[in-house]
Amino acid sequence: MTDPVVIVGTGLAGYNLAREFRKLDGETPLLLITADDGRSYSKPMLSTGFGKHKDADGLSMAEPGAMADQLKAEVRTHTRISGIDPGHKRLWIGEEQVQYRDLVLAWGAETARVPVEGDARDAIFPINDLEDYARFRAAAAGKRRVLILGAGLIGCEFANDMSLGGFDIDLVAPCEQVMPTLLHPAAAAAVQAGLQGLGVRFHLGPVLTRLQRMVDGVQAHLSDGSVIACDLVVSAVGLKPRIDLAAAAGLQVNRGVMVDRELRTSHANIYALGDCAEVDGLNLLYVMPLMSCARALAQTLSGKPTTVSYGPMPVTVKTPVCPLVVSPPPRGREGNWTVEGQGSDLKVLCHDADGQLLGYALTGTAVMEKLALNRQLPALMA
Repeated sequence: MTDPVVIVGTGLAGYNLAREFRKLDGETPLLLITADDGRSYSKPMLSTGFGKHKDADGLSMAEPGAMADQLKAEVRTHTRISGIDPGHKRLWIGEEQVQYRDLVLAWGAETARVPVEGDARDAIFPINDLEDYARFRAAAAGKRRVLILGAGLIGCEFANDMSLGGFDIDLVAPCEQVMPTLLHPAAAAAVQAGLQGLGVRFHLGPVLTRLQRMVDGVQAHLSDGSVIACDLVVSAVGLKPRIDLAAAAGLQVNRGVMVDRELRTSHANIYALGDCAEVDGLNLLYVMPLMSCARALAQTLSGKPTTVSYGPMPVTVKTPVCPLVVSPPPRGREGNWTVEGQGSDLKVLCHDADGQLLGYALTGTAVMEKLALNRQLPALMA
């Protein structure tokens, strides 16, 4: 019997690759292995569930059995890989060995951990997958006060969504503005003002140092001496691509698992895509590049080697109180920023010395201009 194509991970990257592969090859055995429950869901929807009053089941789109039938595949859930042996084209699950024709790493990224003192560290919840979301919803039942750690894209999305879901939100982050690595200060100020209008309280600058259990909840002690009373803490301080197993197997890693434009790692027959992959030096934790990679890699796995290219990759941030679309300039391209508009409706543009549009941030009603602007943007990776 032919050895299977093995995909490790059943998030957006794993399942979308499997779908694209099955469009081209309906016969090669396909095995998907996942450490979680294998339900199909859209990870970006995790930061919309509270405003829509949806529990984890409400965000799930298909059970693993249905996905196995749809993909003519075997889906092994709650299964962790313990090692990869590239020389013999096999991986290990405990003592069990699994041979593969090709192996695809689509196991994503894990939440960065925050070192915090005190006896209430178990009140910190990362929300990185559907099971995390279910755990937090169970813990949050009957609670109202939530402290969010992190003012990046995910922290701001959760602040908006949880406010709409009836929670009382404080947000703590050691930065001067929201989304500091993504946004021009003018656009950041517009988003922050919108969230403050929902009642979100910002504590930008200090870090959380101690969480202390109290009779009526938790006390959060910040590095500037202030104290915040809350019931639960959501950690949204960033993601780290999962690279440990790849590094142990001798694959080249940097920020992510390093792959070329065909998504091939430093070992033949092993590929990577999604949040864990660093594609030709780019590690983009967004949906659009993931989908481009899934389509290209499906072609390669079905016998037609295909390089991936990234056109403009604007990011839509789910902060409906202040709609936001941002397209950062390509790496290595410098330009000058200009700000047009007022209030929450801003068009912030970056042009190079020759007048070429390199990137933008659009807030409020200005987001309607994104399609016209996208046509002027350079490709991120041609």
